[in-house]
Amino acid sequence: MTGRDFALAVVFGCLFLVACNQQADLPTVLPEVVDRFEVGAGVYVRSLAVEAETNSLWVGSSVGVLQIDLQSHEMLHSFTRKDPLANEYIFAIGIDSAGYKWFGTNAGGVSRYRDGDWKVFFPMHGLADYWVYSFAEQSGGRFWIGTWAGANLVDLDTMRFRTIKAELINEWVYGIAVDSRDRVWFGTEGGVSMLDGENWSHWTHSDGIGVANENNLPISQNTGLGTRTRHDLSVIVGGQESYNPSYVFSVLVDTNDVVWVGTWGGGISRYRNGAWQNYSMADGLAGDIVYSIAQGDDGVYWFGTNRGLSRFDGKQWKNYGVADGLPGEHVYAIAPSANDGIWVGTLNGVVRMATPQQ
Repeated sequence: MTGRDFALAVVFGCLFLVACNQQADLPTVLPEVVDRFEVGAGVYVRSLAVEAETNSLWVGSSVGVLQIDLQSHEMLHSFTRKDPLANEYIFAIGIDSAGYKWFGTNAGGVSRYRDGDWKVFFPMHGLADYWVYSFAEQSGGRFWIGTWAGANLVDLDTMRFRTIKAELINEWVYGIAVDSRDRVWFGTEGGVSMLDGENWSHWTHSDGIGVANENNLPISQNTGLGTRTRHDLSVIVGGQESYNPSYVFSVLVDTNDVVWVGTWGGGISRYRNGAWQNYSMADGLAGDIVYSIAQGDDGVYWFGTNRGLSRFDGKQWKNYGVADGLPGEHVYAIAPSANDGIWVGTLNGVVRMATPQQ
């Protein structure tokens, strides 16, 4: 075993084997934080996905992938580049209707997995770029992949890749969501694009996305991620705050078909009845850089920001930070589980939040 392999083993062990037995040593936390799992300094959890069919949680981190049993909270599998993940830096996890797990990586393309079977996809196979940020499935076996060079539309029956770039408002695609009308919403570094059949619509800050620069943050043209020479994690993980409200990092379509997007410095924007409404720190949001958005089965919204986690029931806000039990203040991933609360991925670890029915 190499030194790096040993380090990975220690990290994975600490995540769900050792940490579960060290709850008594944790600082006092709010009642909602029921489990806290340390990953290690500098290791971040960027993506989470709940798979109902196997009752498991998939965890994507900067050192690989874990599969966790949601009943026992024990680790079922851990995967690294040897398994073979295309790259151990995991930005996104998607699960399609056939049960395939798709892992989007930093500079390593996509790996797809089911029942021990692995396949990797690179630009030579039709993937738009090696940097992959998001997944979403549309009806009819159409699967979307968001990259830093446009979006791929994949036919899951033929596995043919089509690249969508010129139609988007910006080719750097971070979030994708599909609504009940089968419209596809794209969050990009230059605003929001929506595909309705063959027709496209676009929105930017000038159309109402994001609040004004209320915290006087430095104006950013590309947030440090907009050039090919800056494909790194410096801004994503603990980077300097800046302001670009048209840079949309996360997208959610809620149970009422309302669209929510998280911006870089402009807070949360909600699109309903043809108009955008914004929420920011001034309204109660923990931070105005919003990495992740989720909605629980109870209808409550959760937002992962650069300054902690926010819970919003439509009227009241409640925020959680390191002092409340989070392993890190940057919250990159949120995954509601029907019977197990809300799982939250941060820099340095994972927490499980109890919801009222728990």
